[in-house]
Amino acid sequence: MKTLASLATAARKRVAYRRTLAELDGLSAKVKADLNIDDTRARKLAHDAVYG
Repeated sequence: MKTLASLATAARKRVAYRRTLAELDGLSAKVKADLNIDDTRARKLAHDAVYG
């Protein structure tokens, strides 16, 4: 059961990561430029926000 719980947790985190990344990708180019967010930084921000 612990493995199943771990898989469920991993799946929830993956969904949260994808959702966060989609939100960052949805920002306008101007906002991204103002915040200095490129694709690589967006992925890192999303990863850090979800996985710590």
